Amino acid sequence: MTSRPRRFDDVSAVRATDDGFTAQVDPGWCVGDKPNGGYLLAMLARAATQSAGHAHVVTASAHFLHSPDVGPVEIDTVVLRKGRSADHVRATMRQDGRPCVEAVMMVAQLEQGSTPYWDRGAPARPSSERDDGVRVPGTTPTGMPVPIMDQVDLRLDPATLGFGAGRPSGSGELRGWLAFLDDAPFDPVSLLFAVDAFPPATFEIAPTGWVPTLEMTTYVRALPVPGPLTILHRAQLVEAQRVDEATTVWDADGRLVAQATQLAGIRLG
Repeated sequence: MTSRPRRFDDVSAVRATDDGFTAQVDPGWCVGDKPNGGYLLAMLARAATQSAGHAHVVTASAHFLHSPDVGPVEIDTVVLRKGRSADHVRATMRQDGRPCVEAVMMVAQLEQGSTPYWDRGAPARPSSERDDGVRVPGTTPTGMPVPIMDQVDLRLDPATLGFGAGRPSGSGELRGWLAFLDDAPFDPVSLLFAVDAFPPATFEIAPTGWVPTLEMTTYVRALPVPGPLTILHRAQLVEAQRVDEATTVWDADGRLVAQATQLAGIRLG
């Protein structure tokens, strides 16, 4: 059953309480019955920015300890350091007293219209056209529901879709575009979701089941302009039932706005 689209700001909202914050994990933002890790991290970021003296999360290092169920969660924050240009905040998500996600974030102020001093070490932005992309459906070829894909417009470059026909290329790379269905602009909080929005890059290596994120480090580099994001998602090494993936995100003007590296579990046949 297709989930009715809901605004990202609404499904990732947190409410301050006397003891911290509460939030509600929405069933529409799951893969199967597991909530997306970047979506959960966005909730922690909202709590962190409300606890700190600056507006934007610019780094987040998160450990995913236990996947929460759909429903209410609690978030605790501790300001580790307050500074003139940045604060450091620890945020922990719990459900029924059990820690689910633990993150340390740096909260600062990003300036609109900034430009990089040097960027030749970054990967090249993919040059394919979004209109040629294939939108990822809310159900896998094996029939597993992926409700989150009914909440966003995520399109993949056909050149990286070999896995969809049962013929992965072996490249370990996905390229494509991400937008919200209501065309809401991305901001530093929703960029934390964007870096984790794609299917596993390992799909272009070999078929697998769920590839759960164990740890993810994200840098938000700039405020994005409104419009779809372009995303490059690469697997780098698969070993000992773990894979590390690197993700680079550009805004509609071609500005690199976010980067992430994550370590995930993987089981290959």
